[in-house]
Amino acid sequence: MSLKAPTEIVSAVALAPVVRSWGTVWADLFKARLTTLVLITTAVGFHFGSVEGLGGATFWHAMLGTGLLAAGASALNQYWEREVDAKMQRTAKRPLPSGEIEPGTALSVGVALSIAGMLDLTFFVNPLTGLLGMLTLASYVFVYTPLKRVTTLNTLIGAVPGALPPLMGWTAATGGLGAGGWALFTLLFFWQLPHFMAIAWIYREDYARGGFRMLPVIDPQGSRTGATAVRHTVALLAFSLSPVALGLAGRWYAACALVLGLAFLGCAIAFAAQMSRQSARRLFFASILYLPIVLGVLVADKTRVVHSRNLSISDTVPAVAGAPIAPPLSLQPVQPNHP
Repeated sequence: MSLKAPTEIVSAVALAPVVRSWGTVWADLFKARLTTLVLITTAVGFHFGSVEGLGGATFWHAMLGTGLLAAGASALNQYWEREVDAKMQRTAKRPLPSGEIEPGTALSVGVALSIAGMLDLTFFVNPLTGLLGMLTLASYVFVYTPLKRVTTLNTLIGAVPGALPPLMGWTAATGGLGAGGWALFTLLFFWQLPHFMAIAWIYREDYARGGFRMLPVIDPQGSRTGATAVRHTVALLAFSLSPVALGLAGRWYAACALVLGLAFLGCAIAFAAQMSRQSARRLFFASILYLPIVLGVLVADKTRVVHSRNLSISDTVPAVAGAPIAPPLSLQPVQPNHP
């Protein structure tokens, strides 16, 4: 009986396939982190369009429908790209290339979730939000996904479905398109370009193996990639102040957006000047810090501004046609709660 050396045992353990839990596998198929971001931005859009803030049946149906749609789109995207994903190191362990989920299962689940999401948005929220959801799905799965192997413009085109969720949240709350919804759309749209340029530069060899025509793949010196990141970060800085111009947020948000936007721009300029993996990582981490902080301050400052306006209106608006001015809520007599 021969005994294996300790190094052979360690090697065998290291080469053994890692069995993931079913929850982890399905979360990977549905791109759980991306879907979570979609839901957060949808909630922000709803918050800005709603007078009463978050909550209520319409809000929860908007979240449910958008979540189903995002999960279904992710499954369909991975079904479409399963053969390409197998060629790339960063995607080879996804559920379909690894064999953890059968392609037919991913296709069936993706279609079912997408249909369920669109029906929920259309009939339990409003038809406009359902239409925007359909546009998001179609542009992501049937336009952006195939164009990734055709043109470097795919990133710009893919930023459209990525920016639609907050507009969907706005239409879910208001029933129509409005300047506030478009302001959130532009913020998300321009944020995606420097964010993705950093990712694409770090993984440009991997994208080349997969046959994707990302800008860094055909731009070995990085001059166009760096310029694209800087240009869209400048646009982000300008458009991030549009909620203030529209009266949706106040001075706290303006200061935050300006400071963070300038810091983000500084990282983009450093990235364009150096075109190194280290500068790309700094730009990437700057992007993932920028978005939640800006959105959080935007939500907080919107609440403060709206509340202060409500108080000023109740305190200062004169009586109309001889009607008496109602006293502040805290001074009104409490009515008994019995018949």
